[in-house]
Amino acid sequence: MDPFVIGLVSLAAMLLLIGMRVPIGVSLVAVSFLGIWAIAGLRPAMSLVSTIPYASTASWTLSSIPMFLLMGYLAFHSGLTRGLFEAARVWWGWMPGGLAIASLAGAGGFAAVSGSSVACSAAIGRIAIPEMHRQNYDMRLATGAVAAGGTIGALIPPSIILILFGIQSNSSINELFLGGLILGLVSLAFYICAVLVYWLRHPERLPRAEAAPKGERWRKTLEIWPVLLLILAVLGGLFGGLFTATEAGAFGAFMTVVIGVLRRSLSWRNFQESLIDTLLAAGALFIIAFGANLFTKLVAISGLSREVSQVVEGMGLGTNGLLLMIVLIYLVLGMFLEPIGALLLTLPLFLPLIGAHGVDKIWFGVLVAKLLEIGMITPPVGLNVFVIHSVARDYVKLEQIFAGIVPFLIADLLLVALMLLTRSFF
Repeated sequence: MDPFVIGLVSLAAMLLLIGMRVPIGVSLVAVSFLGIWAIAGLRPAMSLVSTIPYASTASWTLSSIPMFLLMGYLAFHSGLTRGLFEAARVWWGWMPGGLAIASLAGAGGFAAVSGSSVACSAAIGRIAIPEMHRQNYDMRLATGAVAAGGTIGALIPPSIILILFGIQSNSSINELFLGGLILGLVSLAFYICAVLVYWLRHPERLPRAEAAPKGERWRKTLEIWPVLLLILAVLGGLFGGLFTATEAGAFGAFMTVVIGVLRRSLSWRNFQESLIDTLLAAGALFIIAFGANLFTKLVAISGLSREVSQVVEGMGLGTNGLLLMIVLIYLVLGMFLEPIGALLLTLPLFLPLIGAHGVDKIWFGVLVAKLLEIGMITPPVGLNVFVIHSVARDYVKLEQIFAGIVPFLIADLLLVALMLLTRSFF
């Protein structure tokens, strides 16, 4: 069989397996191995399977992932992130739609510690949604705000998606983090604007809360000083050139342990739980990284990337047309695949294309992270929406959460359009 046909069949089989909820790492490894076996024979396939696992994981940059995961789990299990919503509430709760805005701000702060969209949505949702229900908020917008706020976790450092993109594209993690931080803050501003526009149309659905006394504001802020210190230390060292991404993750994990011990909020049991959660999550990601490298070999051997490049060039799309096509592909894939799977499936095909068109890899990486996170709130999969439904099932139906996502989805699409229009500045 022609290698190109084998490559196409392998890609289709991989999408089918992932769509059937087969673990991403298993799908990548199994299909890539069989595809290489069909093209080159059993011996080369076995040789790659025996060498790529070490080559994939023995990476200084990749080691930043378990460090940042450990930092996030330690902060969560020791309760360091619990006061983020309360601090945001006392500062912004008096504004129109203030509790929704506070949940978005709290999600941004949580994202700077965990880097996980799902964890961000779940943690903030447990606190913010019951409070908004007590204040008679429209629960569609309330739950939609928390689900959308969770997507900031893929942009604001430490972002696992940006780390994986940097490794696969050989890009600077620090530059990707800086771009992600900027876009994450801009996304937060767009989401706040979406809440304010909704309030202008339906002020009765987002009642204002009473302004908190100044003393309470500062008291709530002082309660979260360890988290603020942790964020400033990690990001300051990272962008100030004191740390690499791996060193920043290790420093952040160490600082979280120190803060947890000093506050007596990190018990030995919590520490063990954090280690177990980190090992499980990092192990799954490393298997995915191994599978992604094996899939990249399959794409190269089959000539799939070369054929795709020739087809795209033959279409005469130009750079803007190419980027618009990639945006549409990611938006569609995001409806069915989780972000890491979609990222690692597409990068071997898209990176040669954007390189041939001179597109800046840092800008493209941040754009891809944004597009992948939009998929976290779009039906039918919308993982963040399902997480929020598990937290708020007593207050709202699943379809109502998806309805509440619409204002934030519009804000996301406007931001993506703005990025495409201003690409020439990067």
